[in-house]
Amino acid sequence: MAKKNCELTEGEWAIITAVWDNEPCAAPTVQEELAGRKKWTYSTVKTMMDRMVTKGLLRTERIRNLILYRSAITRKQAQSGEIMRAVKRAFDGALTPMMQFMLDNNLSQEQLDELENLIKEKRIRAGSSKAK
Repeated sequence: MAKKNCELTEGEWAIITAVWDNEPCAAPTVQEELAGRKKWTYSTVKTMMDRMVTKGLLRTERIRNLILYRSAITRKQAQSGEIMRAVKRAFDGALTPMMQFMLDNNLSQEQLDELENLIKEKRIRAGSSKAK
């Protein structure tokens, strides 16, 4: 079973995205998908995919002499891991300073309004679940 929060390398991100878009798929399909962005040979892609199986990021299924790959993690798990990795690296693992940075530097009024609504909805849901 893969970890809940998965920290992927840049190369693993490229591969898992191609797998999500094509699963189940064979290594040549992934290599073709990435050919425009990465200049990886088939053997590089296959090696990386096999390592991702070992790490619990991909699963395999053998049909005769064909090996098909499927993701073993969800996009949400991968995104969560990526966010937590960034927070650890840039903000020593502290979420509040990261949010303060985002609020001070990168958000439009529309995005602020969207975040405010998300927070209000989360508080309402949290309040209703406590009442149960």
